Amino acid sequence: MKTPKLKAVKTAVHIVEKTLLNPYNPIVVNLIGAGGTGSQFLTALGRINHALIALNHPGLSVRVFDDDKVEEANLGRQLFSTAELGLHKAVALVNRINLFFGTNWKAIPEKYDLKTMQDEPELAMAEITITCVDTVKARFEIADLLSKVYASRRHSYHHPLYWMDFGNSRDIGQCIISTVAEIEQPASRKFEVVSRLPLVTDEFKELLKSSEKGDRTPSCSLAEAITQQDLFINSALANLGASLLWQLFSEGMLFNRGFFLNLKDFRTQPIKVTPNEVNNVKVLKPKRLKAQTPKAA
Repeated sequence: MKTPKLKAVKTAVHIVEKTLLNPYNPIVVNLIGAGGTGSQFLTALGRINHALIALNHPGLSVRVFDDDKVEEANLGRQLFSTAELGLHKAVALVNRINLFFGTNWKAIPEKYDLKTMQDEPELAMAEITITCVDTVKARFEIADLLSKVYASRRHSYHHPLYWMDFGNSRDIGQCIISTVAEIEQPASRKFEVVSRLPLVTDEFKELLKSSEKGDRTPSCSLAEAITQQDLFINSALANLGASLLWQLFSEGMLFNRGFFLNLKDFRTQPIKVTPNEVNNVKVLKPKRLKAQTPKAA
């Protein structure tokens, strides 16, 4: 009796849209939010742009959206100085990056919302959208906007392709890459190619809604801000996320579409690309010591 052959399980992979790898013009990137993670990630984008140009790639053309201004409580945790107090965060950061890297990136000191996109629809045209926002409502609005822009202008140049979202609490954070729509994939005998990476607002819809609880009152000092978010959670997230984005450009394929980070326990858990677009990933939570008693709410 012949033993039936076991079918080999192929590794799931997403092949990056080819227009990002060999473009004629710089890739347009919209960075939404210039606070804790956004201010750190913009510097990483400057480094990625510099490296891409050195590899004969046209590089990146970045627009930064944020209507907030630099306050005293932002200093230390976010990349701002006392000389920038009172300036719009987007303007302060982009001016600094342009001077340092010699780029010509743009600051948009406005909210990335439906009104702004209706007034200036071209601002929504970006191959990569990166969100570093602190509200669940903003994420759902952005997801809706990206879907509408793709549906109406998917044949236009610089139409939305990828969405990278950052989010965090005090010690825990995550970064997830999604595709706005299906990306055409080449045939492969070696890999199980995945054309669509699920939107964070679809895959983690209930988790996002349940997380929108607690006091969102702005911090009045750095000391108070640190009690709400660890001093290095944003920079840790930004660096890992930048590494993921760099893999997208340098390797042209993604085996991981994101990660969860637990800074308290120094643990990182990747989110694998899967054929069925379902990830049974548990959010990493800090381990509680037996001797430690929970604090009252």
